[in-house]
Amino acid sequence: MCTDFFRPLTFVFFGAIIGLNLHNEGCFFMNETLSIWSSYYKELSPEDAILEFLKCGITCTELSDEHGAALLERGDAKNVGAQFGAFAREHGFSIPQGHLWLKVCLCEEGAVEKLKTWIDLFEAIGIKRGVLHPDWFAKGESRREMLDENIKALLKLKAYIEGKDFMICLENMPGISDSIEDLMYMLDVLDSPQFGICLDTGHLNIAEDKDQRRFILTAGSRLKALHVHNNDGTADQHVMPYGRGDIDFDAVVQALREVDYDGIFNYEIPWESIRCPLELRNEKLHFIKKAHAYMMRK
Repeated sequence: MCTDFFRPLTFVFFGAIIGLNLHNEGCFFMNETLSIWSSYYKELSPEDAILEFLKCGITCTELSDEHGAALLERGDAKNVGAQFGAFAREHGFSIPQGHLWLKVCLCEEGAVEKLKTWIDLFEAIGIKRGVLHPDWFAKGESRREMLDENIKALLKLKAYIEGKDFMICLENMPGISDSIEDLMYMLDVLDSPQFGICLDTGHLNIAEDKDQRRFILTAGSRLKALHVHNNDGTADQHVMPYGRGDIDFDAVVQALREVDYDGIFNYEIPWESIRCPLELRNEKLHFIKKAHAYMMRK
């Protein structure tokens, strides 16, 4: 009898300790970790970018393509990655997600071999999820044929990452994978838990079907990474939420909670840094932190 009385109190107590999101609609467990794409400080070295983020109280990033390329220029991917990963950990900084080679044409000869080097780098750093653009220049007279060409290349990467603690997250991209159905088709054919989906909210807002909630709920547990940014629906503007754009981020967050999204909440907002002095960029990050906290309370 006493046990039955204390059981609900125990749940509430431990729920408060681990920070569960409790809502009238049910219990949702979403990862709310704030991350800023490291391209925000792309003119700095990867190490200096980390230090700059830390000044502003940011402790997590998605490693950008620019910083990944800078690291690869230093030498052996595994050695350089291990050194950089150790630097990040020594400073209490987390890099769970990275953007694989941004301008890669996945279906071109030699692209897969180069991506293997990027994966070696990411694995050595400790990055668990790598975002990858499908190739919109793939051969094919139809969308399905172009997707099938991408799958041929991805199957080679599937063999390479098998057994590694690493996942490739395919991003919704204009012209090739702008619908959730395109991405689900590729994942169904690949048939591997080491492939997931990255939702780019800005890309979706310029697609024919702009429904963020439907995309998220359809992706479900396959949604493993985010590129969060805003636009007004006319172009891919990469600006912060609660500004010039018209994306309903309340609906985005609610849907993420409903699917128990477990990746980081990563903002991809490079346009906020263009022609903006470093000191003012840092001030913007303080606002972004407040905007993120506001969004998570909604």
